[in-house]
Amino acid sequence: MSTEPLRFDTKIAVLLREDLEPWQRLNVTAFLVSGLGTHVPEVIGEPYEDADGVGYLPMFRQPVLVFQGTKETLRAAHARVLSRALPRAVFTGDLFTTGNDRDNRAAVRAVPTAELDLVGLSVYGPRNAVDKVLKGARMHP
Repeated sequence: MSTEPLRFDTKIAVLLREDLEPWQRLNVTAFLVSGLGTHVPEVIGEPYEDADGVGYLPMFRQPVLVFQGTKETLRAAHARVLSRALPRAVFTGDLFTTGNDRDNRAAVRAVPTAELDLVGLSVYGPRNAVDKVLKGARMHP
């Protein structure tokens, strides 16, 4: 078995608006990445099993990188991800006030693209394309 680090030619990234509360950052990140495995099944690895044979669900096969930026950085990244047609998910400020999936989808559907109150964005794709989408963002501390 190779001990060389595995380098992926793709990237999973989350961009969060920098003014979110800590609980919001965690919640938004979890929601944003939850759709990737259903839309892009190749991002999911094999199931886990411990030494006693207890099984665990599979997870992403590669790291999820988390970035942060201003509202303007997020808006620019959103425009770039749309122009590149990469798999993406959005989380808007309105979703903090809804309590279920149906209302979440209705809240996003009610707002034109250019007027979305973006607080988070996830993206998956070739490393260089994702890097271009995230231009101006910085790694989350």
